[in-house]
Amino acid sequence: MEFDFTEEQLAVRDMAGELFERESGVERLRAVWAEEGPRDPKVWRRMAEVGLLGLGIPEGHGGSGGDLTDLALVLEEAGRIALPEPVVETLAVGAWLIGEAGTPEQRETWLPRIAAGEALVAVRLGGEPFVLDGDVASVLLVEDPERGELHAVPAGRFVSKRVASVDRARRLFEVTDVEASPVTRMAGGAPLAHRAFLRGAAATASVLNGVSSALLDMTIAHVSSREQFGRPVGSFQAVKHVLASMRVLTDSSRSAAWYAAYAVARDLPDAASAASVAKAHASEAAAFCNAGALQCHGGIGFTWEHPLHLWLKRGKALEGAFGTARWHRARLAEELFADA
Repeated sequence: MEFDFTEEQLAVRDMAGELFERESGVERLRAVWAEEGPRDPKVWRRMAEVGLLGLGIPEGHGGSGGDLTDLALVLEEAGRIALPEPVVETLAVGAWLIGEAGTPEQRETWLPRIAAGEALVAVRLGGEPFVLDGDVASVLLVEDPERGELHAVPAGRFVSKRVASVDRARRLFEVTDVEASPVTRMAGGAPLAHRAFLRGAAATASVLNGVSSALLDMTIAHVSSREQFGRPVGSFQAVKHVLASMRVLTDSSRSAAWYAAYAVARDLPDAASAASVAKAHASEAAAFCNAGALQCHGGIGFTWEHPLHLWLKRGKALEGAFGTARWHRARLAEELFADA
């Protein structure tokens, strides 16, 4: 199958990349790391102003009617900049799940607000213990595995407590005292929650590929300027081998994530498998790029002053989000040998 993005999708990617670089550079990342209170919503509002938050929302609810394929490149750019906003949870999973499983009232309440940048969505699916940005989330989409139900619980009807995270820019919260009721119940139940979880895995794969690309670019820049024995470190064969492997893994992982986005967006028969392949591949590629970048940077890569650690920790945190590589490979094995 020949696959390529449209000129419009590429233009949206470029616009998103420029916006993220301008509004959320390294200094902002360091500031977010240091913050104890809620994050400044300025960047989220700017994303709404240029239409990014409405990409996956139907036109009738204030969006542009796009799908996960339209979001894939934007998610890559978010990973490349290590954007701290909950783009996967709100845009790729939350908005879609409300559109698919929400009652008419829930769709009318939340989708226009998401597109306008007035609402964040937190999601707890698949037994995940924590949620992102629980303190500022306008609504929590939570799966009740015992009853096989999905609920959209508004802020004020759950309690969130911040927990420690390897990446302080990804603000994790433990959620308790969730007041689910018949009013908050959504349709679909466990099967749709599983689809939403795999959709989150495919979206996270795209973000991870952006992180891996950034690690590769930072490493190439470092070894091209760092000299040893009168030569750039990047000219040594051992370093070239590491960089080549980083490139091969990142490029092949991007292809897997692009197809997963396409398959999930169109609900193809192999959508679940494609999502698991993409997430497993992206997690393993990120782990290799993580180690390779740190090795090639040497001692400076361990320092707080160098920005490398911001991407190293983002990649490490995302490796386990929406399922580890091991979990997805086990899921694929169960699917492949179900009839054995």
